[in-house]
Amino acid sequence: MKVAILHEGNAKKTNDNELLKLLISELNLNIEQVIFFGLGTKSNFFNANNREYKILLQKIEERTIGKILFVVDADYKKNDSKYGGYQNTKVELEKTIQELGLKEYSDIYITCDPIEECGYLESLILSTIPQEQKECIETFLECSDFKSKENHKAILNQIYKTAYPTAPFDFSHANFNELKQKLKNLFEETK
Repeated sequence: MKVAILHEGNAKKTNDNELLKLLISELNLNIEQVIFFGLGTKSNFFNANNREYKILLQKIEERTIGKILFVVDADYKKNDSKYGGYQNTKVELEKTIQELGLKEYSDIYITCDPIEECGYLESLILSTIPQEQKECIETFLECSDFKSKENHKAILNQIYKTAYPTAPFDFSHANFNELKQKLKNLFEETK
């Protein structure tokens, strides 16, 4: 039986998808068992009528998929009082999972800076690099005066990839432990 990973962006190649694939490989898990679902924007996760959910439900009914991991950004509460921030994201996503009848199959991982419980994938990555490099990147972003969140994410990601071309992610860092454990759990035999 296969497993499903639902993430932001599309199912082909996004930063979320790339990180998950690298981590699955790092953990020696079978990538061939995974069906990726790219839900596009975060708001699509909270729409029980989303087309991707219909496909997912059909695959569960057919017993093609046995477990699901939802991977979604926390974002910031100040930008979205309903869906922003770790707690709001968790509560609203749990409501959608319950509404879809997926609770017994599902787990959630919310990407963010684990200390501040806000941000997105890039915030998680930034939290795993040495303080000196983190401060350098943050200083550059501040003085660059980028206004758009999407630009901020894209610039942060590009800076990180440029600065660490041979080792893009420090998967040994403790801030990746929860995601690693959730991926391992996803691949355990289903009941």
